Amino acid sequence: MSNASPAPPTEAMSNLNVTGNKGTAKRDALRSNEVTVQKQWEEAKVYEADPDPNVESFIVTFPYPYMNGVLHIGHGFSLTKAVFRAQYERHLGKNVLFPFGFHCTGMPIQAAANKLKMEVEKFGCPPEFPEDDPEVLAQMLREAEAKAAAKAAKASNDKKAKGNKTKLVAKTGTGIVRQWNILKKMVPEEIIHEFVDANKWLDYFPPIGVDHLKTFGAGIDWRRSFITTPANPYYDAFIRWQFNTLRKKGKVLFGKRNNIFSLLDGQVCADHDRSEGEGVGPQEYVLIKLRVKAFPGKLAVLEEKKDKGIYLAPATLRPETMYGQTNCFVLPEGNYGAYEMANGEIFIISKRAALNLACQDYTKEFGKVNCLLELTGYDLLGLPLSAPNATYETVYTLPLLTISMGKGTGVVTSVPSDAPDDYVSLKALQDKPEFREKYGITAEMVEPFEVVPIIEIPGYGNASAVFMCEKLKIKSFNDKVKLAQAKDETYLKGFNLGVMTFGPHKGKKVSDAKPIIKQEMIDAGQACLYFEPESRVMSRTGDECVVAATDQWYLSYGEENWAAAVRKHLLSDNFNAYDEIALQKYDYTVGWLREWACTRQFGLGTHLPWDKEWVIESLSDSTIYMAYYSIAKYLQGDENLNGSKGSPSAINVADLTDEVFDYIFCKGDFPADSKIERNTLESMKREFRYWYPMNLRVSAKDLIPNHLTMALYNHAAIWDDEPEMWPRGYYTNGHVLVDAEKMSKSKGNFLMLNETVEKYSCDATRFACADAGDSLEDANFSRETADSAILSLCNEDTWIKEVVASRNTLRTGDLNFMDQVILNETKRLSRLTGEAFGSMQFREGLQKGWFEMLIARNQYRSWCQISGIPMHEDTIMTWIESIVILLCPVCPHWSEMQWKNLGNDGFAINAPWPSLGEENKLLTRQNLFLQKNIPKFRTLVGKAKKGLDKGYILVKDSYPQWKINTLTWMQAIYEKESGFPKSFMGDLKKWASSLPDKKMMKNIMQFASFVRNEANEIGEEALELSMPYCQQEILEGSLEYLKAQLAVKDLTIVNLDSESDIPELPDRATSNATPGKPYLFMYS
Repeated sequence: MSNASPAPPTEAMSNLNVTGNKGTAKRDALRSNEVTVQKQWEEAKVYEADPDPNVESFIVTFPYPYMNGVLHIGHGFSLTKAVFRAQYERHLGKNVLFPFGFHCTGMPIQAAANKLKMEVEKFGCPPEFPEDDPEVLAQMLREAEAKAAAKAAKASNDKKAKGNKTKLVAKTGTGIVRQWNILKKMVPEEIIHEFVDANKWLDYFPPIGVDHLKTFGAGIDWRRSFITTPANPYYDAFIRWQFNTLRKKGKVLFGKRNNIFSLLDGQVCADHDRSEGEGVGPQEYVLIKLRVKAFPGKLAVLEEKKDKGIYLAPATLRPETMYGQTNCFVLPEGNYGAYEMANGEIFIISKRAALNLACQDYTKEFGKVNCLLELTGYDLLGLPLSAPNATYETVYTLPLLTISMGKGTGVVTSVPSDAPDDYVSLKALQDKPEFREKYGITAEMVEPFEVVPIIEIPGYGNASAVFMCEKLKIKSFNDKVKLAQAKDETYLKGFNLGVMTFGPHKGKKVSDAKPIIKQEMIDAGQACLYFEPESRVMSRTGDECVVAATDQWYLSYGEENWAAAVRKHLLSDNFNAYDEIALQKYDYTVGWLREWACTRQFGLGTHLPWDKEWVIESLSDSTIYMAYYSIAKYLQGDENLNGSKGSPSAINVADLTDEVFDYIFCKGDFPADSKIERNTLESMKREFRYWYPMNLRVSAKDLIPNHLTMALYNHAAIWDDEPEMWPRGYYTNGHVLVDAEKMSKSKGNFLMLNETVEKYSCDATRFACADAGDSLEDANFSRETADSAILSLCNEDTWIKEVVASRNTLRTGDLNFMDQVILNETKRLSRLTGEAFGSMQFREGLQKGWFEMLIARNQYRSWCQISGIPMHEDTIMTWIESIVILLCPVCPHWSEMQWKNLGNDGFAINAPWPSLGEENKLLTRQNLFLQKNIPKFRTLVGKAKKGLDKGYILVKDSYPQWKINTLTWMQAIYEKESGFPKSFMGDLKKWASSLPDKKMMKNIMQFASFVRNEANEIGEEALELSMPYCQQEILEGSLEYLKAQLAVKDLTIVNLDSESDIPELPDRATSNATPGKPYLFMYS
């Protein structure tokens, strides 16, 4: 927050306290005004926007929030980006539409309803949970913490590892999350039992969302609001049309595809169905079949099945490196099993990997594993194996303590030539007999196995892992950071630059050989494909997901022509991402986004029109609904979220055929047999064409990899012949912290939107949101900022009322220098505020339009008071009228109050943006000259000897010749667009050394360096040879003000260039004065 000083409060306001249960008068005054203003807005229907062909349109949208609860400050923070921009565009005279809907599609609501139903059935209604008993709770906590400690110890292979509280325990205090208790914080307990029906959520929470957004002053056209799912038959018809259209265009296909899948739910688990792992997709591996050659110990029972093939099956991303295998690794304490596949082969892998395989057509029954034998890593150590493509006839299973059982199969094949981890681990076993003997590994199992060079990488040799380990001095597999660096570098260089030096593909680039070798191994039965999630994914039903190959309807994102059209639009002048990093993320997403499972078999949502066994999932029914907003007022209208009140235009849902939607949205022929009145259909079509394309969509950044990019794809498909209808801009922000910490109920900083408004007022909450930040980085909602905003807004309200009441005491007539300065500052800051708001930089806009405006006013007011001159009436009223509008996008209720205080008709939200003419840049420089030198003078006064209470302010209008020469040289090499060249200092030194007077070289270098820095800050004005304004006149016009600011008895302005009667001054004083930088010399 800025350090700008607010206006001094009146005595009565100073006695009020903002915090605590008492003394909330200022906050209460703001809230009272907000309630009044919102009522006036609603009565006047100020946010209901209809087409006007004579006015430019602007539509901004925001992803409809999911309705499994009430809105919190995270929603509010992101939402303000749309709200602020909408209001700014309104001030520019545009016809602005900000519609809003509520999302109910998908699994979250259904899962929560199912969980509540289970709790009621098991524990009664109201439920009596076991943890309600303190003794039972204490025992449950002990068991949870012990379990966490055991898990931590197992993960670190340290049985002495200390157990910490689990994340769940830390967050909830109990480690147990009950759906009943979650709802108890949001709804009356006596009706919680009704929420076992998923439809209750759809009826209950969306209207609350409407109320809370109205309280937040969101400026929404509520005639266009709706909920999703078949509970709203109008929207349901729209989604059916969308998917029929996509299918006609060949974008919806059917087939077996690998997707993230929940076995518990029995269906694909899309992003919005997940409690953990949003954005995670399937990762393809190649399982290498290492045939077991002997069956000692527990494995003896498998020997009779060896003809079928018994394999340790490591998963690898680098099948081309299998020529360099020297051994295989397992985790000694890891849990493994011998799992039988449908073809009779037996894979020795982790249970987790077996479960993934069971969902990928490798087992007899989908999702079912047949474990013939449970094993630990110890049972597998020392096993002789036959490794395909390896140069060694037999390799052995060795211990590796850093294997993660949550990644791959728990089995790792070792290629020490090109995998740094493998090299270090093998070397440790070779060099440390006592270490290997601990695990029963003999010398014969490790010592004969030398690194096998297989890939040549320029600069890294033919054993890149060895090279990197020696280069980084990696001695142990515990050097995790260095090993990660070595791995990343060798893998990247190997794929992009490596050339095969071994095997039948010798001489080929690795990138070319890799897919060939992979397919050869699969065709030879030496390997098979295997998929698992890139990282852990948890469904909202608490199930850890797998990758499953299932029959599925899917959208063919990534299809070459479709992706190319989207990328072309992204990178064109027709699309604004507002941030280069965000644009790169969209481009990256288009690069990897492929076939997307768009349906599931249960949950809330629209049924697939041609195959009603399937329900369209939540990321697929939310891609072009922005178009639905344009016609929603005809179909649903106000206070009709689910359409149950029927259509204001008397439209029957059954009459919303595909032909009707084609006519409205896609230039289709008029549906001659439609029962909908022709005038109504034509109006709907005109309305859509008026509002589209969407100017701006605002969202948090986590929707870039899914919803936002998918929306581009779907617009490009539905309107493939009209690129001019595709979205014009996406703005994304980071997440919001509260007081620099992640929101958490246990920390007491989890803020619900409505509660925050009631505590701080709507305008102060919005003010803190604006001040929180605008980048992709996490922003910070500061409660201290909200408190300070209450004070500042109330103080300014009081001051403005006082000024308006005392207008007859203000000065009129000609403007003096400071009158001109504040008017010029108002022009400048109005422009900068508008530029910031237009580029979605609201914190910067708040800085310019509020804090710096207050600084300008404070300086003017102080100057007038000290100089004994009343403020100029027209000048200060122009400032007041301007700041009222500059702050209106952020604090519209406060602005409306001031608008009325000023005696204006209508509403502040409809007032034009301040248009005061062009800034006088020379006047800006004159003001900066005065304001920047006052602190310098104050410093010199502070350094002066005690008793020196008078001063000469020494000014110079021109430079000495050596400085003029330097400035002239600098002007010659300065470019207006790019500034000085990078070679500036070298060029300067060469030029200065060529001058006759070598003694001046040091002075020239210092002076030029100083001027360069100033030019970088203010531009080419810093290179001027003489002052374009009279310094002496400015200083003398503010003499009384300067004396008061510096607390000196007397000041005299002395022009060292033009005055003949110059007092006797030391050389150090006169030499310190340069054009634009006067020097204060103190005397008594």
